Amino acid sequence: MTAAELDRHRYVSLATFRRNGTEVATPVWFAGADGKLYVFTAGDSGEVKRLRQSSRARIAPCDARGGLRGTWQDATARLITDPASIERARAAFRTKYGWQIRMLDLFSRLTGRIGRRAWVEVTP
Repeated sequence: MTAAELDRHRYVSLATFRRNGTEVATPVWFAGADGKLYVFTAGDSGEVKRLRQSSRARIAPCDARGGLRGTWQDATARLITDPASIERARAAFRTKYGWQIRMLDLFSRLTGRIGRRAWVEVTP
């Protein structure tokens, strides 16, 4: 499944791997741009810790609770800190989720969490 085909879905299950090889899957919002998928999460989340150890990942379309809606696909994922890449990801989220992402950003700004976000670039 290509990034464009995945982008038709609302959620993707992002599976990252612990040091011992155990897979941990998490349903997340995502947006596609330039053949890559972008995800954001809390900077101190388990996904971030696992991605610092290994870029190995798997993705599959899913529902909000993580129920799979398609097949797993191997991918690589990396944390991004480049402002241009983050802005490209934000723009993709604004296009895909519209007012919902704007409301989430507003509440994240009010609670101080927006500055602690970690951005992840996933290459299927």
